[in-house]
Amino acid sequence: MLHVLAVDDERPALEELTYLLRRDPRIGRVSCAGDASSALRDLSRMLVEGERLDAVFLDIRMPGLDGLDFTRLLTGFAAPPPVVFVTAHDDCAVIAYELGALDYLLKPVRPERLAESVRRVAVAAGRAEPPAADADPEDELIPVELGGRTRLVSRKSVTHVEAQGDYVRLHTADGGYLVRMPLSALTKRWEAAGFIRIHRSTLVAAAHVTELRFDGGRAAVQVGDELLQVSRRHTREVRDRLVRRFHRPDGPGATPAEDRADDR
Repeated sequence: MLHVLAVDDERPALEELTYLLRRDPRIGRVSCAGDASSALRDLSRMLVEGERLDAVFLDIRMPGLDGLDFTRLLTGFAAPPPVVFVTAHDDCAVIAYELGALDYLLKPVRPERLAESVRRVAVAAGRAEPPAADADPEDELIPVELGGRTRLVSRKSVTHVEAQGDYVRLHTADGGYLVRMPLSALTKRWEAAGFIRIHRSTLVAAAHVTELRFDGGRAAVQVGDELLQVSRRHTREVRDRLVRRFHRPDGPGATPAEDRADDR
């Protein structure tokens, strides 16, 4: 069972968050703090006493020490717990993810969206429930907001990602979905899953690349019906990673263009 700390300076909001967290069967204990300074003291005490804390659910705009500064201070701990921001403000998401936030929830919090955050906490803590029989343990579901509803998009369905200001657009065969997250944070998070940065504003899934092209020293990758340009800065890494994949016994096989690229 998970142990989490809920932090909010507004008592009704803290009570509501605590209530929702305690309803989740994966959470065994919810500690509370009315401000970030108190939360920092509680966290220090827990660590000294060897008490496990699996995550902090934290408001951002609070008097005194705010949620972002609290998170910066956590970097000084040997093993800081993951942070899930719970806030009414959507203008701090980029900074939050750059600080390593596990998730970013907007108030009023919907139970299904909170459940996804708890799932991420359980995975980070190594206490995730066994996947369903039809689930892929190597996949990840990304919650996206659609007209007051939350849809879970499979990471494996994402062909490529484009940065759009403070957001990223996830491209799938079914369409595009905006998620408030910096591309740099998503790149680190999905690199092990086979996503490759091909441009400062573009990330592609290697599994969906069907062709690597070179024309006049410029490279491009074919993803579905789209031809995406590769920046000169990323060309060598993209070529090396894709050529290795194409030459694997289970890969799609090398093409003459790739063979020429490998000989250069």
